[in-house]
Amino acid sequence: MRRTVFNEDHEAFRETIRAFIAAEVVPVYDEWFAAGQAPRDFYLKLGELGIFGIEVDEEYGGAGIDSHKYEAVIYEETARAGVTFGGSGVHTLLGLPYIKMLATDEQKKRWLPKFATGEEMWALAMTEPGTGSDVAGMKTTAKLSEDGTHYVLNGAKTFITGGVHADRVIVCARTAAPREDDRRFGISLFAVDTKSEGYSVGRKLDKLGLHTSDTAELAFVDVKVPVEDLMGEENKGFGYLGTNLASERWGIAFGAYAQAAAAVRFAKEYVQDRTVFGKTVASFQNTKFELAACQAEVDAAQAVADRALEALDAGELTAAEAASAKLFCTEVAHRVIDRCLQLHGGYGFMNEYPIARLYADNRVNRIYGGTSEVMKSIIAKSMGL
Repeated sequence: MRRTVFNEDHEAFRETIRAFIAAEVVPVYDEWFAAGQAPRDFYLKLGELGIFGIEVDEEYGGAGIDSHKYEAVIYEETARAGVTFGGSGVHTLLGLPYIKMLATDEQKKRWLPKFATGEEMWALAMTEPGTGSDVAGMKTTAKLSEDGTHYVLNGAKTFITGGVHADRVIVCARTAAPREDDRRFGISLFAVDTKSEGYSVGRKLDKLGLHTSDTAELAFVDVKVPVEDLMGEENKGFGYLGTNLASERWGIAFGAYAQAAAAVRFAKEYVQDRTVFGKTVASFQNTKFELAACQAEVDAAQAVADRALEALDAGELTAAEAASAKLFCTEVAHRVIDRCLQLHGGYGFMNEYPIARLYADNRVNRIYGGTSEVMKSIIAKSMGL
């Protein structure tokens, strides 16, 4: 079936990204993997390439393109090469939408130029040690000072992707107690400068996968946040968080589809080269049937991911549709990558092979951005159940 989601400009961008990955990422990726993160100066290279500024308005140094399709190309090309761009994904997928939606003109002038160049990397801090999917249960507080010039931030966050290298973090905190009839009330968002006194990065977490992406614990002890760094209106943060969930879940869905497609490519190349009993593994009927079944699932996931992308760009992707896309694509990726690893035999268990890293990296897709169980609940609710 002919694919229509990308045009000539997207394909030209794809060639640029593919060449960049080959020159700047693949040769040093093993070093990143061992270190547990990409180096900070790599993000400046992404900024120079223009990746961070694609959706930033021209007046702030970006390209002003209102589309996620270039982002989708990056998902496909990094997966194809068996690499990632470290923790930079949250910078554009999570950070930018909140700036564009909530920032005042004054805030955009302060934040967006350095956002586009990679001089100032952003992350999002919602999850706390005792609260995962239950965002309304957060304990981190931000109290307005008596003179009204700043908030005093206290609390802790965990599982914060990009948290080690971040220069600013969008922190969700309680500025008021929840109401009896609305426990979501009282949450506000702040663009916290990580150089602030009392702000600290705790452990860089040792994860099962995504080893080149820095994920950290954060702590706030009497951190002074200027009132000028409040994002949007006070106490309305929960609603803002919900607004961006469709975009975030599309990103996870599309990334998962891209990983599944890459797994089939890795497995096909491996079985064509590997010999067993004097024959290539690819010559066995079981291999052919397994890869054919995997390709059929990838084709279906691509169709779902592309349709969600078109709906997202049109501003029409609903919460239930995003949940459905995430659930389907992440579950497909789980099945496909597992079967493709099996075709590698013992070598599939070795981290020197991209399929092994892909297997570990993929597992979190069914957890973050809302677990598969949460996605099912959202879909069921939309069905009137």
